Amino acid sequence: MTTQEAQVHAQIEAVITRLTGPGGRFEIVPETVLGVTMPVMRRRGRAVGDLMAASRAWGDRDYLVTADRRISYAEHLAAVAALATALRDDLGVRAGDRVAILAANSPEWVIAFWATQCLGAISVGLNGWWTPRETDYALRHCRPSVLIVDAKRAESLTGLDTSGIAVLTVESDVPRLIAARAGAELPRAEVDEDDPAVLLYTSGTSGKPKGALHSQRNVLAVADYHRFSDAFAIELSGHTYTDTEPSPLRYLLTSPLFHIASLHNLVVPRLATGSAVVMHQGAFDVPAVLGLIDRERVTNWAPVPTMAGRLLACENLDDYDLSSLTAFALASAPSSIALQDRLRERFAFARDALVDSYGLTECSTAIAVATSADLEQAPGTLGRPILTVDLEIRDPFGVRVPDGTEGEVCVRSPFVMLRYWEDEAATAAAISPDRWLRTGDFGVLEAGRLRLVGRRSDLILRGGENVYPTEIEQCLEEHPEVLECAVIGVPHEDLGQEVAAVVVVRPGTAADEPELHQFAAGRLAYFKVPSRWLIRTEALPRNATGKVIRRSISL
Repeated sequence: MTTQEAQVHAQIEAVITRLTGPGGRFEIVPETVLGVTMPVMRRRGRAVGDLMAASRAWGDRDYLVTADRRISYAEHLAAVAALATALRDDLGVRAGDRVAILAANSPEWVIAFWATQCLGAISVGLNGWWTPRETDYALRHCRPSVLIVDAKRAESLTGLDTSGIAVLTVESDVPRLIAARAGAELPRAEVDEDDPAVLLYTSGTSGKPKGALHSQRNVLAVADYHRFSDAFAIELSGHTYTDTEPSPLRYLLTSPLFHIASLHNLVVPRLATGSAVVMHQGAFDVPAVLGLIDRERVTNWAPVPTMAGRLLACENLDDYDLSSLTAFALASAPSSIALQDRLRERFAFARDALVDSYGLTECSTAIAVATSADLEQAPGTLGRPILTVDLEIRDPFGVRVPDGTEGEVCVRSPFVMLRYWEDEAATAAAISPDRWLRTGDFGVLEAGRLRLVGRRSDLILRGGENVYPTEIEQCLEEHPEVLECAVIGVPHEDLGQEVAAVVVVRPGTAADEPELHQFAAGRLAYFKVPSRWLIRTEALPRNATGKVIRRSISL
């Protein structure tokens, strides 16, 4: 380490100690969480809904901005108060009830989320790309009392059993209820910090989506981590952080709100910091996104690698002023060293601002973050564990292994979910009695930095979306002519991976690729439908216990 590097390191450590040490604004102390002692912030909230009332301090500052709308904190608070009152008084929503949202990104999505939180109810983010079959499963699984749905997805509800569910449309019912209750006082519910707050679905290896249940503590811990990050940057620059000053940062939202990247780590923390959310709506479109960055002077953007890669193909970048971007974080899926290098070569904002991270829905936020310096010093790293996260690499018996040894990534922190919704077996398999989460991912710690050596052995990461082969295989095996099949991920230049299927059909069958593609498309979200196929009559390779040997399968 050079003298200059040592000085920078000492300055960073001094700032962290000042902020998180005794008496610091973000003082870290050991406390008991669900029966286990772990590090938490001493000064913290207890209810997510309380962030709503506190946001009154940000007044007329921008909170939500779209291509054609601009909603201030004050306007947002009034809308949330009205909708929450209507949900409580007209529809009987109470603490612990589920309010599900099935819609594309919109200000109404956000308003509905906060209205639910103010009642102590559980906000359920449903995947807007699901097919009716998948939506039907989730509705039966979480049993919401209210479903808020946009017009496009309302059409997909035809034929589904929604009895007992009050269905509200984004385009008409939500604005009507807000108008009818204009001027209402903001409700407040009494909740414990380990009460549930949010339910988000993540595909499971069992073939069905699993509901990751996040607590009030989980969500608020994420908001406090983002507060700390802002404070760290301010203090490192030589200024003094204060809670009462709103942040001037402006964050671009390009991923679905039913993901933790957009909800927990973007929309929620902004309410705590007073910064703005600039929301891109509709399918990802490079000119539209660059136009928003230019017009709204966006400072922070965390795209999935696929989005970042598509920027490289843009031929008219000079038409946009991107100089406001000071933070560029790749998120939600692994990115290659080559992609990172190309981004730095092409974009000035990526040379000093590019960071990478690793996280899971089950963990509410990032587990580890790699700074620009980390990526320069150790290309391919995912960085160091973030504040309050304990990370260990363990062997198959659950024993911690030395640094430099590969094993399963295990984490414990106030960010780790409560449990999987109504799935004791899956919860027990994932979370140990002492609250360590087994991620199912495999990696190695090198000089304190995490490097993944393989995501879950069968997980496919397509353009930022997790795709589990078992779910697709079970679907295809419902076809009468399919004997067995194996689904694998194969490299794709734009998406990172694409879904491929090796299907064993009955001898003499007429089943072909178009037929199987149509069969899958009617039952699975489009990103799960295989785009490459190999149809054969030869049996799949299996081991002695009868399990398919995926590494022996190729197209």
